Amino acid sequence: MVVYKVTVKTGDKMVEGTIDHVFITLHGTEGKSERKKLNDSPELSSGVEKEYKVECEASLGKVFLIGLEKEQYLFLPDDDWFCLTVMVKTPEDETLHFPCYSWVIERQLLLVEDPKELPHEARFSLDKRMDVLLTAKTMIAELTIKFLASSKKPWAKLDDIGQVFWFNKTQASGYVQQHWKEDEFFGYQFLNGANPMTIQRCQQLPPKFAVTNDMVQPFLGGSTLPAELQSGNIFLCDYSHLAEVPTNVINQRPQYVPSPFCLLFKNKEDKLVPIAIQLRLEPGETNPVFLPGDSEEAWLLAKTQVRAADFIQHQFHFHLLRTHLLAEAYAIATLRHLPSAHPLYKLLVPHLRYTLHVNTLGRESLISEDGAISMYTSTGREGMEVVMKKAMQAVKYSALCLPEDIIARGLEAVPNFYYRDDGLLVWIALNKYVEGVLAIFYPSDADVSSDEELQGWIEDIYKHGFLEQASTGIPSVFSSVKEVTKFVTMVIFTMTAQHSALNSGQFDFGGWLPNCPNSLQSGAPCSKDQIREADLLLCLPDVNTSVWGIAGAWLASKKSGDFVPLAQHPEQYFSSEPEVQGLVDQLREDLKEISQKVQERNKDLKDLPYTYLDPENIENSVTI
Repeated sequence: MVVYKVTVKTGDKMVEGTIDHVFITLHGTEGKSERKKLNDSPELSSGVEKEYKVECEASLGKVFLIGLEKEQYLFLPDDDWFCLTVMVKTPEDETLHFPCYSWVIERQLLLVEDPKELPHEARFSLDKRMDVLLTAKTMIAELTIKFLASSKKPWAKLDDIGQVFWFNKTQASGYVQQHWKEDEFFGYQFLNGANPMTIQRCQQLPPKFAVTNDMVQPFLGGSTLPAELQSGNIFLCDYSHLAEVPTNVINQRPQYVPSPFCLLFKNKEDKLVPIAIQLRLEPGETNPVFLPGDSEEAWLLAKTQVRAADFIQHQFHFHLLRTHLLAEAYAIATLRHLPSAHPLYKLLVPHLRYTLHVNTLGRESLISEDGAISMYTSTGREGMEVVMKKAMQAVKYSALCLPEDIIARGLEAVPNFYYRDDGLLVWIALNKYVEGVLAIFYPSDADVSSDEELQGWIEDIYKHGFLEQASTGIPSVFSSVKEVTKFVTMVIFTMTAQHSALNSGQFDFGGWLPNCPNSLQSGAPCSKDQIREADLLLCLPDVNTSVWGIAGAWLASKKSGDFVPLAQHPEQYFSSEPEVQGLVDQLREDLKEISQKVQERNKDLKDLPYTYLDPENIENSVTI
């Protein structure tokens, strides 16, 4: 008879203990133990560390896995249990660590429509719930006091918009309010604003973009359009795919979805400035090309409509689809196919925190029939779905990998592109970390090919995340360590840095509504003549639509009280693999150096620093 000493540690939060019966099974290379009941009496309360003995007739060999189960105690309600860690001391005097950091439950993870139906480990913590609730309540109270939340009136003057919130301001939102009319700032946002994903170098004008050299030559510093196209100084933001997207009706008034082309020029000062805007897809006499030489009011109205199109592209394509929903596909595949002892599970699980909860909450409060997107955006829910279907058909694996995406869009050498510069540093650090970890567990490509759980994981993502579309370039199987390294790097980058870049600046750049309208009430003018500021005010959404859009941007951008920075999670999932812990420590050092570099650079950008990809500001998972 041999004895294994098992030490079990329960989470220290108030609800993390259990009165239910808990059982353990040890699995080794030479067999497994009998199923052992740990608590004859309800004693696994919160914050408890208990030692038990598991007796076996013979040695189990190398213990590589433990099984934990829970059964209801008597007739009392089911009581889930949060296990922090299990430590096993073998008869050979070897101490083995098994990190758990998860709830032991009797229910299966199902498709749910209410966050309360999610298992505990997928839900917000109590602190997180209270933080979100307090922020939302404070925001709603302020809007109610000001009688803005239900006002269906148009804005009387632009200055009134700046009074929406008393105290919800940021340095960047103040800067935007002061500079939003300026062409240089307009161009800057396509590189370092809330959505740096649309702009691309233009080598050939779209056939339906009716801009000519004669139109723009006065704004090219003595050059010509063909010459600047050849030199790589012309850039395009193309929103033509928004043509014919269904539109919403708000306050009994139809809304409008623009589908513009916007041409930009990198001038001799290395500033990106707009030089031509066409607001509708089909060229013609009633669809003029707007130019910087037009009246100030006409040019500003055209730029505002481009910003409204960018809001749609940003929120539904790059933010919702490419970060939130893809992160959910990665999370669910991980929970379906990878046991907690699997190295890829240990690598990914810190980056799954709260993602299922926030997405379920989003389906409940944002895209439901009476949700914010349905009620307060120009597309409504129907239009949003059309935008996302088009976007899904266009998604490519290469576009999800930052280094390849930058090259594909021709943005390698664009100056002052901080999203690219900071993002590549983070990508390289994550890639080095992932490569090091996977090399430990997959010494050869054959180890990858023979890992059925790994293959099930990528097959699930290919099938459910990318709808089995080979055109996406997403692999359906893995055949090499290199392939796995690249894909896992992309997954972690998406769930951390990419989400931060697309989420954190929403209020900074959208807190001043005219810079980022969530809806429009009038379409593109058929003529550039006689456009006045009143036309811009009539174009902007009504007061209630505006303030709920601003409020949503504030709530989404606010850093939560239990924010966990990238790679700073306290759980040690690789506690039995000291070589991996060394790689974790190195990653943290690399990220610290990146943070210092970003912060040093930002000293020269004191009016508008780019902070979204500072590792200190990147959350470790999609949580909001």
